[in-house]
Amino acid sequence: METIAIYLGFILLLSIFLGFELISKVPSKLHTPLMSGANAISGITLVGAIISAGTGTDNRISVLLGTLAVTFATINVVGGYFVTDRMLAMFHKKETGGKK
Repeated sequence: METIAIYLGFILLLSIFLGFELISKVPSKLHTPLMSGANAISGITLVGAIISAGTGTDNRISVLLGTLAVTFATINVVGGYFVTDRMLAMFHKKETGGKK
């Protein structure tokens, strides 16, 4: 059991380091498409959380964790769309009022 925890801890630390290194090297023009892809993945997570919350079992912990997963996944998806919208707004040309 302890070996599994060590392996899982190692994988977690490696994924944190790798994710930080990859995201820090992405040019700013590619952040919007990456955010859209992350939103799609979060949508899939939301579907899985809904399935988990509505299993129909009498296990209260399972239903509670499923409900928390639905809440957090929904916050993640909605927040991701707000960030994507703000990033896309940065690329719009500003109105100059007829002046060049």
